[in-house]
Amino acid sequence: MSKTAGLNAIEIHYLRLSLGLTTAQVGELSKSTEEDVIAWEAGEKPVSGLAEKKLLEIDEIIEMQVLNTCDGIEELFTKEPKRRLSFVVYPNQASYLQYNPEFIGSLPLTELYNTAAWRIKKECKLVLEVEVTLVALDVEAYKAYREKEGLKESREIRAKWAATQI
Repeated sequence: MSKTAGLNAIEIHYLRLSLGLTTAQVGELSKSTEEDVIAWEAGEKPVSGLAEKKLLEIDEIIEMQVLNTCDGIEELFTKEPKRRLSFVVYPNQASYLQYNPEFIGSLPLTELYNTAAWRIKKECKLVLEVEVTLVALDVEAYKAYREKEGLKESREIRAKWAATQI
């Protein structure tokens, strides 16, 4: 009976990089130490099963978000002409936690959400030929926009604000 091989050093390294994570963040997500992650990537220790499972699950969640978002955008553009889109990304964990708590369970770090946004941007360009601009949330500018327009906070309003930034 053959045992399925886990991720090797180069695979765990590039998976981490593709997710936009530091070795410390991978350690935190996998309940390991940063030193463990460095050792995995150097091939000095086998990759923890928990780390491998967690990172592959996160990568799969991001890929599903890319597919679902692009499908939604494609559907949108069957009803109206293609136009340039903007997506809000979060410059730090605090703004991500405050303005996007619905994703914390599946993508606990702002870097993971922003990685998903980057992959959606690339997929939209390649497959749908739609330009997407990533706009970092400027909390003060966003609050001023809402106040000026008399708007409450919502994901849709963040998207409208982001469109004014491109």
